[in-house]
Amino acid sequence: MTETTTASAPQRTAIVTGATSERGIGMAVADRYAREGWAIVVLDLDAERSAQVAREIGERNGVPAFGTAIDVADEAAVAAAHAAVQAEVDAGRLPVVGALANVAGITSPVPFLETTLDLWNTVMAVNATGTYLVTKAFLPGMLEAGWGRIVNMSSVSAQRGGGVFGKVPYSAAKAAVLGFTKALAREIADSGVTINSVTPGAVDTNIRVGATAESEAKLAADIPIGRVASTDEIAAVFTFLSSQDAAYLQGTNIDINGASHLH
Repeated sequence: MTETTTASAPQRTAIVTGATSERGIGMAVADRYAREGWAIVVLDLDAERSAQVAREIGERNGVPAFGTAIDVADEAAVAAAHAAVQAEVDAGRLPVVGALANVAGITSPVPFLETTLDLWNTVMAVNATGTYLVTKAFLPGMLEAGWGRIVNMSSVSAQRGGGVFGKVPYSAAKAAVLGFTKALAREIADSGVTINSVTPGAVDTNIRVGATAESEAKLAADIPIGRVASTDEIAAVFTFLSSQDAAYLQGTNIDINGASHLH
C-alpha cells in the first residue's frame, strides 16, 4: 500500500530553505508541497517574511504552516531554526518532519580573476556548507523515524562548468552539492531516508527580472526545447523525489534543463 498525504490531514512536514523570494524556486517548492498535502515550514533569512510566506501558503492550501529565520551558513542559526521547528512538532502544531528541500543559494556572475576570497567563501558557505549544516540538523530525526526525503538543489552549472548566471564559485559549490548528495546517499542507503539532487537549467525566476527581450530570445534559442522552465516544473521534481513512489531513488540526480545539457 502506498502512503498518501491529503490536504485535510497532512501526515508529514516539508521544510524548504530559501523560500521567500517572489517568483523563486523555493517559494514554488513550498507551495507545491502544500498543494500535495504536506504541512510546510519556510526557512529564510528574514523571520517576519518567512512567517508571512508560510502563513499565506498554509491558508491558501489548507495545511499547517510555520516560518522562521535561518542563515544556512551559520551553525548556531541552523540549530536555532531546528529547535523552533521541533518545538512546533512537539506542541502538535506540525506533524513529524518528513522532507527537507535544501533550496537556499546564491550565485556569482563575477569572472574568476575578479573573484575575491570573501566572495568565494560566501558562495561556498551558502550553497555547499548550508546544505551540509541544514541536512545535519534535520537528518537525525528522519533516521530515528525510519523515513525521510532530502532533496538538494544543485545546478546545470555544476555539470557543464558555468552557465548564464553562475561562474566559477557557483559551479564549484553546486558540484560540491552533487558529491555531498551521492556520498551521504551511500552512507544512509538502507535507512529509509533518501537523499537526491536536482540540477535545473534556466528557470523563469526573479533573477532574470530586467532582462531584455533580445537576451530572453537568445536564452530561449539556446535551449532545444525552446523556452526556460517554470518554477513549478522544478518544484514538481522536488515533490516527486519526496514521495513514496521515489523510495528506490537514492543518490540520484535529476536533470531538468530542456535538453540544454545532455550527458
